[in-house]
Amino acid sequence: MSSYCEYCEEHPEDHYNRNYHDHQYGFPIDDDDELFERLILEINQAGLSWITILKKADNFRAAYDQFNIKTVAAYETSEIERLLANPGIIRNQLKIKAAIENARRISTIQLQNGSFKNWLDLNQHLDKAGWVTLFKKNFVFTGGEIVNEFLTSAGYLPGAHIPSCPVYSKIAKLSPPWMNKEII
Repeated sequence: MSSYCEYCEEHPEDHYNRNYHDHQYGFPIDDDDELFERLILEINQAGLSWITILKKADNFRAAYDQFNIKTVAAYETSEIERLLANPGIIRNQLKIKAAIENARRISTIQLQNGSFKNWLDLNQHLDKAGWVTLFKKNFVFTGGEIVNEFLTSAGYLPGAHIPSCPVYSKIAKLSPPWMNKEII
């Protein structure tokens, strides 16, 4: 018998988290801009509830030009001021500047590795501690919890779903061959 992950069972009326759980969390992401979006949303979640971020996700996409890495990497002072004045997103200067700096760093990674996804795939053998070290070396505002949630949500670390969850088997079918099925 299948049963949903604990949060969904305990909060059946939470449509934001349920939609994220059923259609995004733990699913492999192939697009660099979507990976960047997930990283920036996780950074913005620091110190806040995930439901706050989910409710503001569309506002974030609009404010950050659909998380186009090249566009965000080119942001200057005027864009920082625009974002700080936007009540639809988290208006934290450190998080906004981290998004811009991380877009610039991902641009460099893309030049060196073909894509951000390629770089992640090349490092898929790392454990959580290895990933945290790598992210702290290459990005800003990426502590252990942010890295863990980003990589779990994108299917690189285990724990997104319990084996009895119906979403678990959907993700297992989509995961690349190198990915340990326990990751889901």
